[in-house]
Amino acid sequence: MPKEAPTTRELITGIDTSGAYPVEYRFTHAKGGNRHLVVVFANFAVKDDYGWSNGVLNPVRANILWIRDRFRDMNSYYLCEGMDFSLEQSVIGLISKVMNALELTPEQVTMWGGSKGGSAALYFGMRYGFGNIVSIVPQFLVGTYVKRVHPKVARFMLGEAVPEENVRAVDALIPDLARSGVARHSNIYLLSSPQDEQYQEQVEPFLGLFQGYDNFNFVFSESPHITRHSDVTRRNVPFLMGLVNMLADGMSPRLGLVRNGYEEPDRDRSAIEGFLAATSTERPSAIPMPVVTHPLPHMELPTDGVYFTGTAPGAVRVSLWEHGKFLGSPSVAPDGTWSWKRDKPWSKGDHLVKAVGWDAEKRRTKGTVVPFTTVAGAKRRRAR
Repeated sequence: MPKEAPTTRELITGIDTSGAYPVEYRFTHAKGGNRHLVVVFANFAVKDDYGWSNGVLNPVRANILWIRDRFRDMNSYYLCEGMDFSLEQSVIGLISKVMNALELTPEQVTMWGGSKGGSAALYFGMRYGFGNIVSIVPQFLVGTYVKRVHPKVARFMLGEAVPEENVRAVDALIPDLARSGVARHSNIYLLSSPQDEQYQEQVEPFLGLFQGYDNFNFVFSESPHITRHSDVTRRNVPFLMGLVNMLADGMSPRLGLVRNGYEEPDRDRSAIEGFLAATSTERPSAIPMPVVTHPLPHMELPTDGVYFTGTAPGAVRVSLWEHGKFLGSPSVAPDGTWSWKRDKPWSKGDHLVKAVGWDAEKRRTKGTVVPFTTVAGAKRRRAR
């Protein structure tokens, strides 16, 4: 069997100071010699101004370059300060250096981002001719958006007085590129939703600009789980992960104009639940769920002083689990009590252990979950 892929990847953090603006970045090498680069642009309000940096991209085999949108302690859409676009030149300089050092071509590069990062992915991808562009809920009218929603960013990008001519000039950047057809041969994937409050102004009016493109794809997400701008990405993470893995493997799917999101969360499930109840080999037990009397929820314990006690009337044994890993299975005494202690210390930190009761017919209860914290040398007490 193949070895399980590691859940984390080595991150290299650096600053490229060769341009007019220092550009901060994070980089991780490709897995297994993959010949692709994913460039990730950040949305607003993400930790340290690095987008998609919470580990969701760890399974992707490509080289990954995260670029920080933080210049003189401000966001900039990676474009300009006071209409000085040498900031943009510094960013594309970093991307080019990494691409060239990897001996890749623009066709082997994917521009990736959501919201502010989606606008940057569109802009850099179209202007500089990269092979793949994945733009999630972008703003096409960047000048108008920052003036209205992020006034500090508007003053930084457009000038202290935010002149209207500068707003219009930055508004025109992405639409003019799309209209020009300069990226006609790129693979472009645009994701939006009618439930995104920005859709009617920031996306819908510009979709026609991509007519005649070789591989323009628009995913219109109409899920009931989407109620606002930030929900669109969250609802579509599985699809997006599938897409980026295909692009990293050199496959650029042709989706066209498609819709998704036809969930029915309130649909009546009585028919399927009845079928499962009649045929399942794992029918739930009628006995009550186990009770854990020690440790109490949120108790703080020494790493070598953790033990479990409880009651489970009607059960013959209790099984204990942490994050899907089996810990032990103590027997239940005739009076319904049980206890268990592992034979080695626990790791320091937070723990979440689930206790499941089993009856004589090997049917199980739902699990009782108890959270607790272990600290070396700590006294037994409730954690705040």
